[in-house]
Parts: sequence; C-alpha cells; structure tokens
Amino acid sequence: MKSQHNPREEYGKTLLSLCRNNRNIVALDADLCRSTMTCKIEDELPEQYFEMGIGEQNMMSVAAGLSLTGKIPFVNSFAVFLTSRTFDQVRQAICNASLNVKIIGSSAGLSDFGDGSSHQTVEDIAIMRALPNMTVVVPCDGLQTARATEAIAAYTGPVYMRTSRNDLSDITGESDAFEIGRVYPVREGKDVTIFACGIMVERALKAAEILGLEGVSASVVNVSTVKPLDRAEIVRLAAVTGAVLTVEEHSIVGGLGSAIAEALRNEKIPVEFLGIQDQFGCSSNESEPLYEYYGLTSGAIVLKAKEVIKHKSK
Repeated sequence: MKSQHNPREEYGKTLLSLCRNNRNIVALDADLCRSTMTCKIEDELPEQYFEMGIGEQNMMSVAAGLSLTGKIPFVNSFAVFLTSRTFDQVRQAICNASLNVKIIGSSAGLSDFGDGSSHQTVEDIAIMRALPNMTVVVPCDGLQTARATEAIAAYTGPVYMRTSRNDLSDITGESDAFEIGRVYPVREGKDVTIFACGIMVERALKAAEILGLEGVSASVVNVSTVKPLDRAEIVRLAAVTGAVLTVEEHSIVGGLGSAIAEALRNEKIPVEFLGIQDQFGCSSNESEPLYEYYGLTSGAIVLKAKEVIKHKSK
C-alpha cells in the first residue's frame, strides 16, 4: 500500500515552521482552526494568530490591511466560504491592489462529504481563476501541499490554494521541488495526454495503468498550478499524443478543463473533460460513493480517454 499524508496536517506543520522563521507571516482563521490546522500556530505562536470568528468578509479585509503593514497573511477557512462569502473583499481589497495575501481553501471539492453542498465547493477554481492578479494552486497530495505552502509564502502577490480534507496517497516525494507556474509530467505515454489536478492525479495514474493493460499508452500530467498556466508546455505535452483529457474534482465549467482548452485553442487537438457536470455536491456517509456518483473514478477516466482517442487526427 502506498504511503499517505494528510494535506491539512502537512499544511499546518509547514505553516508553523514558516511562522517560526518569519515573524511577518501570520495566520487568520474563522472559527475553524482545528479543521484548517492553524491551531498549531495559535498554540505555539499566539502573537502570529488572529481568530476572527465567523466573519469571513471582515477577516479578508483585515488580511488586506495586515499585508499593507508588511505582514504576510495566510487566510484560512473552508474553501466554499473563502471563495463565495468573501468574493467582494478578495476582488476589491486584495486582487485589485495585488496585495500579498494567501487564501487557503480547506476541505475543498467533495472532501467534506458529510456536510453536503453547503460545505462543498465545486466552483472555487473557476471563481479564483477569473480574478486578475490571482494565482491558483491545487496540490496533488500532502507532500506537495507542504512544498506549495513554502512556495506561496515566498511568492509576492495574492494566491489561492485549495486543499483536500482527507488523507491522500503520495504522488510526489519528500524532496521534490515545487515551483509556481510549472506543470509536472508523472507518466509518459503516446496515445493520450491526461491533465489532472488535486486528488484526481492519483485516479488518473490508476486509469493509465488500466489503459496500459489494454494496449493504450497514456501520459499523466500533474497541473498543480492552474493559474498562471504554462501554455507552451501544455501545447507541447498535448502534441506528443494528439489527444487530451482533463480530469478534475471540480465543475467542468471554468476549472482546469477550461484552462487547458484555452491554452489549446489554436491547436487541432481534440479535448474531452471529466469533472462534475454543472451541479452542486451532495452529502454522503463516505467520500468514495460521492466520487462514484459524480463519475470521478479511474474507470470513468478510462472510458473518456478511449473516447477522445477516437477523435484524433489521422
């Protein structure tokens, strides 16, 4: 069995380490610190922690103000609250001025399976990607979440990072570097290129294994930065196979699939999308039945990959 790490835990540990080494880094939370893991900062470095209560809009405005004093605010809550309740503050106070605020959306996608659509966000990438000056990061596992946290702390400007609530199998290694704006091929193939982000990278790799047993060679690319997207590299990787499938735990409207399609708009390469079909989430006692319900499985990826291959230019 592959080793696993929890993205929330890795984020909390990494942020605490960053706070120890840089007193300008501060954490803000909206009454969810035991879920977002900023409780680690509250417990050890209370002077670098701000508990804002259930007042997300105010929290975002305070973060903007703190950034103007030289602080590096990490704003924390469930992804659905940070991208919907606070949109006006993020747009007007942070992105418009390109302030150095880091927005960390915890329990993203369907990972908060028990709380249903009110707590699940399947549109957050689209919302944040549309904002000028915003960088959007979607790590594929816990270890990459840790490296991404270090990278966005060193980066100047607004960043949104979405993280999963649940344990994830390791795709990356402890020593693997993370660079904002890069995409990371994790498997080579010649018949179809599968671009995936977040938890779907592991499922894409499993699908590629199944396809390989059936004589289909699939490459898998971890798109851990959705914005800015390395268009030249996307075009190059797509051209290797001449067929593209995008895979995401997000609506097919405005997310990774849309970003890849925009990058390939001048290329004669067929693109298919696998994601949530323009609908909200729903509650479940476990996460896996939700992924099956929305078609976010390795089996579904296999079928979609075969479908797009049929549309390749001869």
